Amino acid sequence: MPSSLTVLGLESSCDDTAAAVVHLRADGRASVLSSVVDGQVDLHAAFGGVVPEIAARAHAEKLDYCVKQALTQANTTLSDIDMIAVTAGPGLIGGVVSGVMCAKGLALASGKPLFGVNHLAGHALTPRLTDDVPYPYLMLLVSGGHCQFLMVLGPDDFKRLGGTIDDAPGEAFDKVARLIGLPQPGGPSIESCAKSGDPKRFALPRPLLDRAGCDMSFSGLKTAVLRARDAVVLEKGGLTPQDQADLAASFQAAVVDVLAEKTRRAFALYPDAAPRTLCVAGGVAANQSIRTALETVAQDFTAGFVAPPLALCTDNAAMIAYAGGEQSRFRLPDDLTLSARPRWPLDTSQPAMLGSGKKGAKA
Repeated sequence: MPSSLTVLGLESSCDDTAAAVVHLRADGRASVLSSVVDGQVDLHAAFGGVVPEIAARAHAEKLDYCVKQALTQANTTLSDIDMIAVTAGPGLIGGVVSGVMCAKGLALASGKPLFGVNHLAGHALTPRLTDDVPYPYLMLLVSGGHCQFLMVLGPDDFKRLGGTIDDAPGEAFDKVARLIGLPQPGGPSIESCAKSGDPKRFALPRPLLDRAGCDMSFSGLKTAVLRARDAVVLEKGGLTPQDQADLAASFQAAVVDVLAEKTRRAFALYPDAAPRTLCVAGGVAANQSIRTALETVAQDFTAGFVAPPLALCTDNAAMIAYAGGEQSRFRLPDDLTLSARPRWPLDTSQPAMLGSGKKGAKA
């Protein structure tokens, strides 16, 4: 591989079809030359969540157009690209297969090296793409399907300190939004609605704060919101806009409190001699209340705080291109037998999280 790299990245693990071109210089710094994301919110709106079959078909239809747009915006061609990186898991398998097959076709046609990238590694390495954060650093990866604390030690070296044993926060945001009658996606809806709400009206639990360590649980919190909602409906016959806002604010406050306290505990496991930086990435990291609380925790521990721009917190292909480029300096490319993986833990030395499912460890 050349000392500097121009990487084409593809991402299709959930409901965003994305392609990007990223240039990695010899000194390790990187520039995003283009980033195209074609979302599917309108396709899934009527169903209250992402429908895997619909998502997979949309990815198959849109991937080549996104690649063309990314190359055009970067003012480059496929022949100018040094390598191709693609999300090979974890995620909705139909979408991951679509991306992997598209990347294989491009690699075969162009003769360029192919690198399968763990979607979670893309999120975990984003702070290096945006802020050139030195290894090691503490990462809270918090998204729709995943939530875990990681020590990021290198491009392909991650130590899990803890994570969710059931619903991830993003999943809980979506489910709670449906419970109280807010539109999808639930994260932005709840954050907006909560601004006019009273976060102290409903005494919701803060799960697992009575248990040592960094593991988290949000399923019971979702159930507590359901019960609080049902009590209001029984009393009034329905939810007023103020009831919705108070439920949203109370739920969001509970999530913020759990994430902040668990982050404090993660710092206790942080090597004293290492550069002290807390990073947060993933779609839920777009929530401003969560960002503010985590920044406060970092300040309390005299640590730096890095949250990538919102466009690079949600699913995108720039993070996949960058992660592939970083990893290409330390490992060989994949061949055309590269498989799509619905589950793919970053830290395989740790036992699977509870609730990982019949198909293996999710995170």
